[in-house]
Amino acid sequence: MFSDPVKNLKALGLRETDIVADLGAGTGYYAIAAGHIVTKGKVYAVEIAEDFLHTIKNKTKEAHLSNVEILWGDVEKIGGTKIGDGIADAVIASNVLFQVEDKDGFINETKRILKPKSKVLLVDWSSDSPLMGLKHSVHKDKAREMFEKKGFVWQRDIDAGAHHYGMILIKN
Repeated sequence: MFSDPVKNLKALGLRETDIVADLGAGTGYYAIAAGHIVTKGKVYAVEIAEDFLHTIKNKTKEAHLSNVEILWGDVEKIGGTKIGDGIADAVIASNVLFQVEDKDGFINETKRILKPKSKVLLVDWSSDSPLMGLKHSVHKDKAREMFEKKGFVWQRDIDAGAHHYGMILIKN
């Protein structure tokens, strides 16, 4: 996997009562790790691929986590996550930006569900990844620029692991 969800989530600074949305949750690496951190909070694991939703469900059961809610949703459309307006303390966007076709739609949905001054953990494949190649990855500077155009403020970069970049952005 090349990237350590627990280490990256520690950099985000989650609190045990936070409400977190893992957008494009995949097989649940970040959602499960976040569920262990926000023990008195909640994690929404949003994914469009049905098979992955079943995988996340099995992983949450194995981990004895009752604070992870699994949602089928489209992270590229306003309202597509089925999460209410302004309720999330943090959004996790790991290895999803390169995949979404409507990047503006994704950022707008991220912004919609976040509380003011809340954080986004953006982790994605860097252009040096042997798995992605230059044609699929979104360069770190371009990703930051896209979020800043939508009113987010860059807080800092993080070491997100081999072949990844990571940053924390704040909803302004």
